[in-house]
Amino acid sequence: MSTEQGVAASSRLATPELLARIAGLELRARAVVEGVISGMHRSPHRGYSVEFAQHRDYTPGDEIRHIDWRVYGRSDRYYVKQFEEETNLRAYLALDASNSMRYGSGAMTKLEYASTIAAALAGLLMRQRDSVGLALCTDSVAGFLPPSATAPHMREILRRLEQVETAPRTDTGKTFHDLAERIRRRGLVIILSDLLDDAEAIVRGLQHFRHNKHDVIVFHIIDRYELTFPFRETVVFEGMEEEGMLPADPNALRTDYLRLMEEHITALRKGCREMAIDYVQMPTDAPLDSALAHYLADRSRTA
Repeated sequence: MSTEQGVAASSRLATPELLARIAGLELRARAVVEGVISGMHRSPHRGYSVEFAQHRDYTPGDEIRHIDWRVYGRSDRYYVKQFEEETNLRAYLALDASNSMRYGSGAMTKLEYASTIAAALAGLLMRQRDSVGLALCTDSVAGFLPPSATAPHMREILRRLEQVETAPRTDTGKTFHDLAERIRRRGLVIILSDLLDDAEAIVRGLQHFRHNKHDVIVFHIIDRYELTFPFRETVVFEGMEEEGMLPADPNALRTDYLRLMEEHITALRKGCREMAIDYVQMPTDAPLDSALAHYLADRSRTA
């Protein structure tokens, strides 16, 4: 079974309709990445691959098939063609597995929405012959699946996405530091989280990825009710991460809540912008296929 067939057959998350919408788009890393086999992404190493770079003098031990015979005919000297090696990208999907991700006011919870994005991106990357890993994040890296590009590996990613067990507490900044220490080779780190934590700590964690030369995309998964706070009647708010119960009048809280939420999002946007990190807000009521396809098309144009 091919990777694409495995994706379509193995999970409700990566639907054929969603995959079809983004099948023609390339998710190419902007940063120079390291790799070991021929693929789509530029390597910092010289090799013998697709795109011509320059000539160099022939030295004993070079393969004769790489000699440029046309240049030899003009100069009577042996030169070897060098190429920019195009190598596979190593991508890491970092999925927030805290209890707050189970909140949902509409058809999908934040966790379901984020898992669907993760499944679609994993399928897209593997069709590009890129390797994909998965990390489940709570107050630490609760589960880590190293990158691979095989069909069984894709099925394991989907299995884990469908069976995520959330944890009551989260420490996003600490978890990002932990994950950054685990990833040795430069690659693409894709964050899928509601980012409901201290903005400064989150930005410091993201900075660790950038310090290690990773390309980073942040998908801020957020429920529309969290953006608009539409509650009118007196209600009891229940904390999903062991904060307890809070009876409250929403009308008395709305102004301060919306101000604090806007300040939080502004701080995240600013921190990402200053580090050349893509920040993508993804409300869970937005049609996922068009929202994701729109972002990937924009990224492809600006890469």
